[in-house]
Amino acid sequence: MPDRAAIFELDNFCLDNYHVKLNEVLFHNANGYIGVRYDLEEGYPGEYDVTPSQYINGFYDFAKLGQAEKLYGLIDEKQTILNVANTQPIRITFEDEEFSMFTGTVLESRLRLDMNRGVTVREVKWRSPQGKEIKLTVTRMASFYQLPLFTIEYEVEPLNFTGDVVIESVHQGNVLNYYNPADPRIAQERIRYLTPISCEIKKGASYITSKTSKSGLEVCTGVKNLLPQEHQQEFIIDNNDAVCRFNAVAKQRKKIRLIKYAVFCDSIRYPDCRQQAETELKKALSVPLEEYYKKQAAYLAEYWDNCLVEIDGDESVNNAIRYNLYQLFQSVGKDKYCNISPKGLSGDGYEGHYIWDSEMYIYPFFTITNPTITRKLLEYRYTTLDLARENARILGHQSGALYPWRTIMGRECSGFFPAGSAQYHINGDIAYAIIAYYLATKDLAFIQEMGAEMIWETARLWIDVGSFYDGKFYINDVTGPDEYTCIVNNNYYTNVLAQYHLNWAVKFYHILKAAGGLADLERKIQIKESEIELFQRAADCMYLPYDEKLKINPQDDSFLQKKPWDLASIPPDKFPLLLHYHPLHLYRHQICKQADTVMAHFILEDAQSPETILNSFNYYEKITTHDSSLSRCIFSIVAARLGMVDKAYDYFRHTVRLDLDNLHRNTPDGIHTANMGGSYMAVVYGFGGFRLKESGFYFAPVLPAAWTAYRFKLRLEGSRIAVQVKEHECVFRLESGPAIKIFVYGQEYLLTDTLTVSRQPTATGTVLVAGKSR
Repeated sequence: MPDRAAIFELDNFCLDNYHVKLNEVLFHNANGYIGVRYDLEEGYPGEYDVTPSQYINGFYDFAKLGQAEKLYGLIDEKQTILNVANTQPIRITFEDEEFSMFTGTVLESRLRLDMNRGVTVREVKWRSPQGKEIKLTVTRMASFYQLPLFTIEYEVEPLNFTGDVVIESVHQGNVLNYYNPADPRIAQERIRYLTPISCEIKKGASYITSKTSKSGLEVCTGVKNLLPQEHQQEFIIDNNDAVCRFNAVAKQRKKIRLIKYAVFCDSIRYPDCRQQAETELKKALSVPLEEYYKKQAAYLAEYWDNCLVEIDGDESVNNAIRYNLYQLFQSVGKDKYCNISPKGLSGDGYEGHYIWDSEMYIYPFFTITNPTITRKLLEYRYTTLDLARENARILGHQSGALYPWRTIMGRECSGFFPAGSAQYHINGDIAYAIIAYYLATKDLAFIQEMGAEMIWETARLWIDVGSFYDGKFYINDVTGPDEYTCIVNNNYYTNVLAQYHLNWAVKFYHILKAAGGLADLERKIQIKESEIELFQRAADCMYLPYDEKLKINPQDDSFLQKKPWDLASIPPDKFPLLLHYHPLHLYRHQICKQADTVMAHFILEDAQSPETILNSFNYYEKITTHDSSLSRCIFSIVAARLGMVDKAYDYFRHTVRLDLDNLHRNTPDGIHTANMGGSYMAVVYGFGGFRLKESGFYFAPVLPAAWTAYRFKLRLEGSRIAVQVKEHECVFRLESGPAIKIFVYGQEYLLTDTLTVSRQPTATGTVLVAGKSR
C-alpha cells in the first residue's frame, strides 16, 4: 500500500505570480546546509516578481543598519544570509521554439514532493505554438548523504516530432538577494553582497567563485552537465555566467536525459572552497545518480523510523504533520557552523537570522527524536559563546554572557532593541534547551565539555541584570516573548525561566562536582561555590507576579494597568497589528502578539497551581492576536493539558496547515519552521501529554474527537519508545535500548517490552501536572 502521506502534490498547478512564489517555497529543496527555492528551470516572464534563490546555512555578509540616533551600544551593522550563484537554469529549444510553460499550451502538469525519496518532481505535457508536443520530467534533490550536492535530472520526450534540439544549462554568478521595502520582516534594500572573482571551465565543469563585500568570506559553486546521448557541446562564459550548450537531435518517443550536478562550498567550513568544490564534484560523479537516490531514501527511512507521527481519522492533518517534519529535517543545520532560522533555507525572511525559535520550538522535536542533531545545534551556540560575552559587555554587564536576539555568526543583528536585545529571555531559552537535552539523554560529557559553561555564563547575567529588594529578586526593563509589550519590569515568562535556569546552574555544579568534572571549568571561568550560592539565593527569592483578584500571573508588573483592547473591534485588514499601528500604541494596551505567560505555563507548569494556569489561559486567550506564527501551537498545548481538547484541536488545525494553506499570507517569504516544530509539540507534548522532567518521562494522552488513533516515537536515554493512543487504551512499546521508567497518568511503570494502559478521559478544567491530575 503506497504511503500517501509521504506525497504532497499539485495537479495542473497555477502559474500566476502569487502561486509561483508560493510554490518556490512549498517545493524547495534543502538538506540543512544548502537550500534551493523551486524555480522553474526555464524561467519566468520578465514582469514577474521572482528572485531565483539558493542559500548556504550560516553563510553571510555584513550590511549597514541605520540608526536615527547613534546611541552607545546600538548596532550599526547586521548580518544577512546570501543568495549564492544560481545553478538552476536550463533552457531547451526545439528547432526555433523554446519551451516555456508561459507560451504554447500546458496540456497537463504536476508538482510532487516525495518525502520518502527526498526529491521533488515536475511533470509537464506541453504543446508548442506550432504543435510540437513534449513530456517533461524534472527530478531535483538536495542530498542528505553529500550535503554540498544539488542535482537536477531533466528528461524530455518528444511525443509527435523529430528534430534538432538545443539545450543550454546555465550557471549564473551575478545574483542579488530578494528585498521588499514594505515588510519589516524582509530585507528592505537591494545590495550586491557577492562579487564573482572567477568564472572558469575545467574538465567540462564550470566553477564560479565569489567574495562577499564585507565579511571576507568566499563561496564556490561547481556545475557539471552530463548528456549521455550523441551531441555537440560548447561552453560560453559571458559576464560571470557559464553556459553549457548541447546540440543534439530529438527523436520521437526517445527520451533526452540531462543530469546537472551542482555543488556549493563556502570558506567558513573549508580552507579552500574552490578546491573543495572540485573535490565534491568529483565525488558526486564517481557513482551513478541512482545510487544517490537510494542513499537519500535510506537516509530518510532512518529519519522517519525515529520520529514519524501518524494520525488516523484525519487525512488533512496527517499529511500536514508529515510535511512539517520533513521541512524541519530539510532546514536544520547539520554542523557547528549554523543553526535553524525561522524560514529554514526556503527564503530570505528574517534575513536568515537565528532567534529563540530554535531552542523553544524546534529543539523540543529533535531532542526527543534525533538528539545528535540537538547536540550539534547546541555546539553552534557554544562556538559563539565568546561573542555572547562580548555582547554582554556592550550592554553594560561586567561578567557573564548575553546571547544576541538575532544573529548568524554570533553578533547582534536586531536594530530595534525594545523588541530585540531587551529580550534577555534568550539566555534562559538556550539554558532550557541545554537542560532538556540533558534530561532526554543524560549526556553528562556534553555538560562538562560545553553545556555547563554556557549555563553558568548566562546565569551570571541574571545576577547582574536583576536585583534583590525587600527579600525578593526582581528583573526589570526587559521584554518577554510578546513583542506588543516591551521594556517592562518582571515579565513573568522571563522571571520564572530565570528561576529555572538558576536552579539548574546550581544542580549542574553539584552533579559535576560529584563526578569529578569541575576542575577544568573552575580554572577556565572561575566559577566558585560562593557564586553558586548566590544563584540559589536569587532563584529562591525570584519574584513571580501574581494577581490575587484575578488569580492569574500578570504578564508583568504594569500589564493589568493598561487599557483593554477588544480584538473584535479591530478591522480584519489591520492584522498583523505591527504593520498598521505604532509600537507605542500597542505597548499601551492589554494586547498580546503571541503566547507569553501561557508559554511559561507550558514549559514550566509546575511553577503554578492548575487553577492559576486555567485562569491565565482564559484571560490571555481573549487578548491574544496570534499575529505571530509561534502562538497558536502553544495555546493548543495548554488547552489540551487543561482538558479543552476541542479547543486544542482547533488551534492545532490552524498550526499544522499554516504553510500549506498560507494562512498568514506570507509563506512566499519562506516556511515557518518554529510553527512546524510547534505542530509536533501540539501532538506529542499537547495531546500526548508528554513531559520531560527531572523526575522522569511523563505521558497523559488525550484523543481529539476527529481522530480514531495516533502514533509517535521518542528516543529517551538511548531507548526508542513507540506510543499509540487509541479510543480506550494507550500502548507503549520498547523498540530498542534498555528498559526505561515512564509515568502514565501519574502511575510509574518499567517499560521492558509492551505496556497497555487504559486511556483516561480528561474533563475540561482538569490540569495534568507532572503526570498527576490536580
